[in-house]
Amino acid sequence: MPRSRILPVFSALFSVIIWGGTFVATKIALTEVSPATIVWIRFGIGVLILGATVLARRQFAFPSANDLWMLALLGFIGVTFHQWLQATGLQTARASDTAWIVATIPVFTALFGWIFLKEKMGWLRVGGIVIAALGVLLIVSDGEIAGLFAGWEHARGELLILLSAPNWAIYTILSRRELPRHPAARMMFYVMLFGWLFTCVWIFSIGPGLTEIPALTLKGWMAILALGVFGSGFAYIAWYDALREIPASQLGVFINIEPLVTTVLAATMINEPITPVTLIGGAIIILGVWLVNRE
Repeated sequence: MPRSRILPVFSALFSVIIWGGTFVATKIALTEVSPATIVWIRFGIGVLILGATVLARRQFAFPSANDLWMLALLGFIGVTFHQWLQATGLQTARASDTAWIVATIPVFTALFGWIFLKEKMGWLRVGGIVIAALGVLLIVSDGEIAGLFAGWEHARGELLILLSAPNWAIYTILSRRELPRHPAARMMFYVMLFGWLFTCVWIFSIGPGLTEIPALTLKGWMAILALGVFGSGFAYIAWYDALREIPASQLGVFINIEPLVTTVLAATMINEPITPVTLIGGAIIILGVWLVNRE
């Protein structure tokens, strides 16, 4: 490996390992507080860290009036709504299953790119989408695909997580318009800021307000601080630093490491079982994602 690629590779690995741990940290925090409280504190911390980074790099600038509505939309889709889906889903879904389902995001990105951006969709990609869908069905149904449609409650969490994958794919496609206009860290700062402001509406209107915060134990605070400082702060910075040196098509391969990290951490930290269905379904998903990205 060229010496110039070593630091970007470690930055990418750092990001996916942290993101793999965020599902476990969210499960731990959910034992003490609601999703609204977790997301509000997490992204409040993330806004502070990204803001300090933008200032330190002398990249701060106010967006134009024409850019504000798109940054606000990205903040709602990529932060508020996305995190509502995942945090609410994780109340019942296993952390390891969540990570494998989220790994299908490149499949939805390719599908939406074909529908909305008229990007090429060959038979190899179509086959990859079908294969990845089969893997997701195995995990969501816990190996009983025929029984999946008999009722909603037993798979409610997994289905909310599944909805977060196409939601993030939409966010990714919309972000392509803004990334050429802003440094990545500055754009993420504004996206996260708007997302956090929408989260303020969530927590103070239909959510619990600040009433749950005094009930947080040291364990709960450690989980939420890890989510904010690392998951919503340093991991984003490291990822976009890596993106400056590694092409996006190559960097996407690192995402496949994330569910493996989650599976190991979930088994060791919160005693989630590593089931054959999860491993088989995960392997099928990775095969489908690889076929989608191969072209």
